[in-house]
Amino acid sequence: MPDQSSAWRCTVCGYIHRGPEPPDVCPVCGASRDEFEPYREPQPAAGAAAERWRCLVCKYALDGEAPPSVCPVCGALADSFEPLAEVTEKTAKRGEEIRAVIIGAGIAGLAAVESLRELSPAAEITLVSRETELPYYRLNLTRYLAGETSAQDLPIHTAQWYRERNVRLLLGAEASAVNLENQTARLGQGEDLPFDRLLLAAGAHPFVPPFPGASRQGVTTLRTVADADRILDAVRDGAKCVCIGGGILGLETAGALARRGADVTLVEGHGWLLPRQLSQRAGEILAEHVAGMGIQLRRKARTQEILGDDRVCRVSLEDGTVIPADLVVIATGVRPNSCLARRAGLEVNQGVVVDDTLRTSHPRVFAAGDVAEHRGVLYGIWGPSQYQGSLAGMNMAGVPTEFGGIPRSNTLKVLGVDLFSIGQVTLEDGSFDATDQETDGKYQRFVFRDSYLIGAVLLGDTKLTAAVKRAVEARKDFSAILKKRPTALDLMDFLRA
Repeated sequence: MPDQSSAWRCTVCGYIHRGPEPPDVCPVCGASRDEFEPYREPQPAAGAAAERWRCLVCKYALDGEAPPSVCPVCGALADSFEPLAEVTEKTAKRGEEIRAVIIGAGIAGLAAVESLRELSPAAEITLVSRETELPYYRLNLTRYLAGETSAQDLPIHTAQWYRERNVRLLLGAEASAVNLENQTARLGQGEDLPFDRLLLAAGAHPFVPPFPGASRQGVTTLRTVADADRILDAVRDGAKCVCIGGGILGLETAGALARRGADVTLVEGHGWLLPRQLSQRAGEILAEHVAGMGIQLRRKARTQEILGDDRVCRVSLEDGTVIPADLVVIATGVRPNSCLARRAGLEVNQGVVVDDTLRTSHPRVFAAGDVAEHRGVLYGIWGPSQYQGSLAGMNMAGVPTEFGGIPRSNTLKVLGVDLFSIGQVTLEDGSFDATDQETDGKYQRFVFRDSYLIGAVLLGDTKLTAAVKRAVEARKDFSAILKKRPTALDLMDFLRA
């Protein structure tokens, strides 16, 4: 990258690095140097008549004579804003003395704390965390397993950060009930927390299929630091580990354990890896890389039973195959922690149902992150959880903001392969069109509908991550170049322009 900026933004997680050049690796999410883009200062809009602007990515709107240099919610740059002709009055009351209770200290809950405190210095904020550790980068747990980062690097903020901002952080505490009539949240210890605004950001729990033997010792999931430490205690050089589930978490866990010297088998029920994120060919290329790491991959394989006495010793598949196992890690998805909301009488479908302001069926209760269902969608990944948390905090503070939904995007961190996927990557019907390119182990796929780029896969070379992400999220029109029947290389040149 040319040295044209004194600051750089990670296109994966939004981290801002200040310096003449981007870092080799993002310290937050592990993204490579190529996944950073210049972080630019705002450019005045000459003769701009607009007094209000809306981010095309996350739909956040704000007042001003020019768009901000970067969206305060999703990190999109100034060129991702559009002017709004109608100016609506902001109803926020900075310094409003509300009592805000936030249940869940994952990234959604923490992002809400950050935005709420910034907008309401006088708000009384209580953050309830079921875990005993300071809120941490959950997406870095597989990097922790792989030995790429330490336990000391996992916390997002120090304990002093919460004290300086007058945030009451309750660690090792769990909410047992919410009384909507009295507007209180009860903790397991019996304490009642009164609230004027409540945010449910309790996240999700791992889904464990009803395999016989799933409760045996040596069978675990990976969701918390405690889970990671338990896995590390069980792994030794040559230990036989079976990872059930070939999604993002299963892949990263398998790669991390292989780096620790374990003998790893990855069991995936689909015909190729990451079927939601990758085309079949991209999944096959990734499988070749996985095999090159020494990981044994079994596709179209379904677990029948986890065998052993008190402790696991092998895994039986439906086709009769038996795999020796000292450790089994189940990574077959998550389910929202919606029990609290159901008991309180809030509307719950798969997750807690929210509107575009992240408000639930009760006007003073919000939900964000893995527990929230927005327009029928459960995102279940870091970026949308962070955006939703920030927006929920703004709305709790009295600043009306809306979440319009965002395309899913994923980046692998620990397998030693550069991979970026966003949006729709398979063709549902004749209205979809795709252009693919494969050269020297690198693969690109671009999926279009109605002249708009709606999905892409970059494997082996992710230099265009920032440009692709902006094109999908801002609905860039490709009609001019699509008329020429472009190759993938032509499309890449168009994106670079």
